[in-house]
Amino acid sequence: MKDAIESIFMEHEGRMGSPKMRRELARRGIVAGKNQVARAMRELGLRAKTHRHVRVATTDSRHTQPVAANLLNREFTVDAPNKALVSDITYVRTSAGWVYLTVFIDLFSRLVAGWAVSRSLDTDMVLAALDRAVRGRKLPPGAMIHSDRGCQYASEAFREALRRHGFVQSMSRKGNCWDNAVAESFFRIYKTEMAYHCKFQNETDVWRKSFEYIESYYNRKRSHASLGYLTPVEFEYHFHNRGI
Repeated sequence: MKDAIESIFMEHEGRMGSPKMRRELARRGIVAGKNQVARAMRELGLRAKTHRHVRVATTDSRHTQPVAANLLNREFTVDAPNKALVSDITYVRTSAGWVYLTVFIDLFSRLVAGWAVSRSLDTDMVLAALDRAVRGRKLPPGAMIHSDRGCQYASEAFREALRRHGFVQSMSRKGNCWDNAVAESFFRIYKTEMAYHCKFQNETDVWRKSFEYIESYYNRKRSHASLGYLTPVEFEYHFHNRGI
């Protein structure tokens, strides 16, 4: 069991604590109690990565652009992919200054469907992330896109992109981060498991490491309790192959 724990811990680059370690062991045919796994990890000196807090403003809601109603209304559980996506922006410190990350997350599976990085908090970054989600997911007209009231999401360029695709726009209430809790949760995980433990050199370095984390690890290898301890990709696979 200890050999398996060490192997899994290295495979997940130190991101897995004892509860998920127990689940992963079970997936591999090794049954162990929660206290047994926790004790084994302590004896091996294995401890999941933790986080620290830094606050940088990424949302500027002091603008005169139109804002959308909160149509999502904290309904974070949907019954199929491509029905509702949430988006937000966060910051990453590099040796060359701050770099920003935008994501679009499918509420059905928590899969990161589109993302982009930039040295500027401009609308182009948000449009690039949206375009990646649209091309990768083939989002249908009527899909809901929820965000905060930031100027990037209220801009004419972003609203025009939504109109062009036939998407429905939804925005959080002013100053209410809980209205976009799924996106906030992803950023907390992203930073705890990866960003806080990296010394980024520049925008390119952030893009490369974010690609490895989001596309290779988070979407495909990281299990979620809310998904029955499946990964986002596994959860969607089971949905699309029901009854086969």
